[in-house]
Amino acid sequence: MMNIQLILFNVILATSATNCMHKNNSENNTPNISSAVQQQKIEQIRLTERTRGFSRDIVFTPSSKESNINEEIINTKISTAEWLAVSRLAQNIDLPKISELKSPTTGRYSDQAMISSMIITAGGKEYTSSEFDSGRPPKELEALYKAINGPVTTKTP
Repeated sequence: MMNIQLILFNVILATSATNCMHKNNSENNTPNISSAVQQQKIEQIRLTERTRGFSRDIVFTPSSKESNINEEIINTKISTAEWLAVSRLAQNIDLPKISELKSPTTGRYSDQAMISSMIITAGGKEYTSSEFDSGRPPKELEALYKAINGPVTTKTP
């Protein structure tokens, strides 16, 4: 009888020790997801702007920026720092809710402004924003819009 109790005690002790080691290992691995892995989550950022007779697409990837203005394509290499800056701005956006963001203006309804939208590819999935007037994105997209579009210059007569 004593041998059976001793065997059962050893089995219980070994089982609980194994569970504790497994739990500790999984707890230690979870928070070690680095910010570099999270930054790589954003794969591409696209800004599209269109109206009758004019179109502009700007596409950022980790290594390049492609500008397509009325089918005239210009490819430029970008630095890692530039990509990190742009992708960090995209990471600050709640991507699953990007299509619900409200535009502050409605000039695109009557050709007063180009129709714009952003498409952010992250983790193999595309997130498309609601449409907004060119130059007037929803406040949640404003910093990213300015970073993608670059400095706005106005011509004086």
